[in-house]
Amino acid sequence: MPKRLLFSLLPFSLLTWVLLLLSALSHSGAEPWLGNWPQWTTQLTQAAFVLSVFLYYRYQPSPLQGQAFVKLLRRLLLGPGLLALACVGLHLLERQAKDEPIFSGNSLFFTCIYTLNLGLFVIFLARTNYAWRALVLFRSSARLQREWTLFEMMLGATLLFRLVGVNPPDYIGIPIVVLLGLYGIYLSGHQKWVAYLSQRDKWNAVLLQAGLLFGVLVFVQYFRVTQVDPQLIAPKPQYAFLLLTAFFSAFYALMGLLVTFFNMPIADIIEQRRNEILRLQRLTQIIQRGQTSAEVYNILLESAVQTVQAEAAWLDLDPGHAGIDAAEATYYYNLAPNQVNVLRELLKGHELPEGEFITNDLNLRPGFAGMPQAFRSLLQLPLRGLHYNYGMLHLLKAEPHTFDREDLSILQTFTSQAVLSIENLELVHTSLENQRTQEELKIASQVQDSLIPKNLPTDNWFEISSHSLAAKEVGGDFYDFLHLPGRRLAVIIGDVSGKGVTAAFHMAQMKGIFHSLMQENPLAKNERDKFPVPSRFMTQANTALAHCLEKSCFITSSLYIIDYEQGGFVFARAGHCHTLYYHALREEVFYFESTGLGLGIIRNDTYEKHIKNQFYDYSPGDVMVIYTDGIVEARGEGGAEYGEDRLKLRLEETYFQNAEEIKSFILRDLNAFTHGFPIHDDQTLLVIKFKSAQPPQ
Repeated sequence: MPKRLLFSLLPFSLLTWVLLLLSALSHSGAEPWLGNWPQWTTQLTQAAFVLSVFLYYRYQPSPLQGQAFVKLLRRLLLGPGLLALACVGLHLLERQAKDEPIFSGNSLFFTCIYTLNLGLFVIFLARTNYAWRALVLFRSSARLQREWTLFEMMLGATLLFRLVGVNPPDYIGIPIVVLLGLYGIYLSGHQKWVAYLSQRDKWNAVLLQAGLLFGVLVFVQYFRVTQVDPQLIAPKPQYAFLLLTAFFSAFYALMGLLVTFFNMPIADIIEQRRNEILRLQRLTQIIQRGQTSAEVYNILLESAVQTVQAEAAWLDLDPGHAGIDAAEATYYYNLAPNQVNVLRELLKGHELPEGEFITNDLNLRPGFAGMPQAFRSLLQLPLRGLHYNYGMLHLLKAEPHTFDREDLSILQTFTSQAVLSIENLELVHTSLENQRTQEELKIASQVQDSLIPKNLPTDNWFEISSHSLAAKEVGGDFYDFLHLPGRRLAVIIGDVSGKGVTAAFHMAQMKGIFHSLMQENPLAKNERDKFPVPSRFMTQANTALAHCLEKSCFITSSLYIIDYEQGGFVFARAGHCHTLYYHALREEVFYFESTGLGLGIIRNDTYEKHIKNQFYDYSPGDVMVIYTDGIVEARGEGGAEYGEDRLKLRLEETYFQNAEEIKSFILRDLNAFTHGFPIHDDQTLLVIKFKSAQPPQ
């Protein structure tokens, strides 16, 4: 709708409300000079007022910006919600005035208040209904949007017919309303936005939605009371319209409230598991940057405690193999050395059978029987390398039966990565002293260099600029491109854990898997029937890598499928850094907060549950910044990290430039930040900008 026509709806709404007021006053007999207007004028002016208000809010920009769901609900409660309070205030004023002689029997006063409340109620309904619409259609398919438009038209027609007194017989009218209600239940069940809320935000959303539902009920109660007020003369269709409209508004509010509330127990478990996985991934990234054995062991103990929420822990190491001094052979968490000595003596001579790591109740374990214990559950996990046993990790909880196999599985991957880091530190030290290893690294560097694309894809739809820098002779970062049928481009980026020849070898494997799987089944579709499915690629790649990756190795990666014909893209994130994005229409820079687990961490069929697709429609002028953790975790003065926030600020300053200029500006700022400090991790940066002038379809 043109802006000029949209803004003309405001004075038209005001005009129709004034005419509605005058028509209502004429029927009340309060002003004889108004005469007695025909009954249809009240219904016509009210219909015109309702239609203009709803059209005005219908064609406003979406009230939902990004994923600010709680902010939207808060605005509704502080805006339209306050209208409900105003309605209560006016109603109380009306009730109080009835007892005053000056107002007793004064239909003018009561009719004005009633008509004012009617106007407030219509504004309230329009704003809340289109807020519910924005939430229901969040991340929706084109089909759902069409279904909502059809429902909106059917509901609007039903309400307006009811308003002007066109009432079909009950055997037709009642089934229509029932079918509309069932259709509304089906549409309102689409509440994808709830899954994007944190646990705290879900409680805020429940309280805000309950407040909005209360506001709707306040209006409903008011019109129920005034319906039988002898001082108000209003047509019966008006009451039917108001109550039916309020019913549907309250219905949407109740559906959103119930979906949010009953999602909480499941969301709590999902969020707990998600935090465990995120802590694990964060830990493995930190471990890769560990410069000393002591630093790695400290990180191992602290993060393992956080992952399984242990209440106490200690780490026993073998100084001969762990690469540390004897004085640093034990690390403690929430335990004193004398407590550890007592527990160590009780465990001596009562080792668990091979392959067993969990003691569900220490009171039943030999050596502990008959002695009161502050801790009842124990998890013992050895730190085993290829040639040595580096030590033993002990985690304790006060309650029995509180460790499970899933905790053990995550921690085994965790300890394996720590051991790999220790062994890599030793290998790097040895390789610097061994000329033959230097030659191998040189060859691996050449292999790696050959894997990085030299010629970037060019097209009239987009422009790409790239940067790649290895921290040492051989790095573990990689990226690649592949043109697909139907005006599509596949873009992949990844980071192999570990460094050296092994990392270069796994890079070559990943490149081969990428080209093989994408070309083998390039027409695989997702539920929107638009793109190849990145999550399926990640699942197949995880299966393929499970046969060739060492147990302690994994790969983080993100795959993007850009479809120029449809004007959108879909991507899946396997534990990689979040994508930074500038949306030209909204003039907003944000990160895609998607979830996903790195390749090789879980090597069975359950991996598929840990990887999801995310869809997004791009606009001309949008910018996508893809990178590895060597960019945001680059260290400057005092050990401070460059960080995601600083990278976001740089894009906010340069989004209007071309891809090469954006990349160069970010790198200049990164070099200034890390000036004089060596890089600790490989750095890869891709900038993709969708051209402002897109070719015709």
